[in-house]
Amino acid sequence: MIDYDVLYEFIPLEEIDLPSPHVIPLCDVEIGRNYAMVITTSCGLWRYLIGDTVKFTQKDPYKFIISGRTKHFINAFGEELMVDNAEKGLAQACNETGAQVLEYTAAPVFMDVEAKCRHQWLIEFAKEPDSLQHFAEVLDNTLQKINSDYEAKRHKDITLQQLEIVEAKRGLFDQWLKGKGKLGGQHKIPRLSNTRDYMDEMLTLNQ
Repeated sequence: MIDYDVLYEFIPLEEIDLPSPHVIPLCDVEIGRNYAMVITTSCGLWRYLIGDTVKFTQKDPYKFIISGRTKHFINAFGEELMVDNAEKGLAQACNETGAQVLEYTAAPVFMDVEAKCRHQWLIEFAKEPDSLQHFAEVLDNTLQKINSDYEAKRHKDITLQQLEIVEAKRGLFDQWLKGKGKLGGQHKIPRLSNTRDYMDEMLTLNQ
């Protein structure tokens, strides 16, 4: 609703952490691109970054999907992986392997001992897949199908190698939240992170 005294502006996701990002008016948004939404209202709210990322599916009339959160994405190599992508990929992997995912988080591996880069997923299963390797392959292939940027970085394993699945012990994510004093319904696991801060803490607890 664009006639309710609300000004909508959008910041391309890849510029969200820049000191002076390019801010785009509603009329200039591009279909299929991820933006952080900024609103200004006649009640005094001034350029408020709401925290959600959106992706427009059409412009006449304007329609969009909520694609993720401004702090929950992976774009370490230009792959622009959003929570929406992750949820769809996991759903397909579960469907093909019989698995059920209870909790998960993912982060980039910038360079291992063999100078390889990839995404690392830490997953707590309510029901384990027929094979972790099969699950990883389906997830990886699905992400490539629905995200052209991820597919480009995965091309011939040049920039990114196939993602890695680490199985979390039962209750790991609750243990991590409890250690942060955030165990409860109002707190959620960070699904995707562009750094390894969360992942390394959880992997230490998973030993």
